[in-house]
Amino acid sequence: MELPAEGYLLRIIIGEGVRYEKKHLYEWIVIKARECGIAGATVSRGMMGYGAGSRIKTSSILCLSEDLPVIVELIDTRRMLEEFLDILDPVIKRGVVTMEKMHVRMYRSR
Repeated sequence: MELPAEGYLLRIIIGEGVRYEKKHLYEWIVIKARECGIAGATVSRGMMGYGAGSRIKTSSILCLSEDLPVIVELIDTRRMLEEFLDILDPVIKRGVVTMEKMHVRMYRSR
C-alpha cells in the first residue's frame, strides 16, 4: 500500500473501559479500520489525563483509575479518514477526536 507524502493523522482519545459490540472500543476501532483499508493504526494507554468532565484519571497506585485514557491514532489520506469518521461518529459517545495534516517521511513494510 502506498501512502502519499501529505497524509493525515486521526487521533481518538477515549476511556479504556468503554466497550462496543462486546469488545473494548479501541480494539473495535482498530479492527474496523483494518477492514476499511486504513493505512495504519496504533493504540497507546495514557498514564494520566482528564477530558470534558474534568475528572482526573491516573494509574497512580494511590488513586488507581479503572478507565484510563486510551489514544487511538490512525494514518491515511484525508478522504479515507473522513469516510472512517462517518462510521465512528455514531459509535463514540464520549471522548475527543482530532485530525491533523502530517508529512509522511517513511511508510514501509518488510
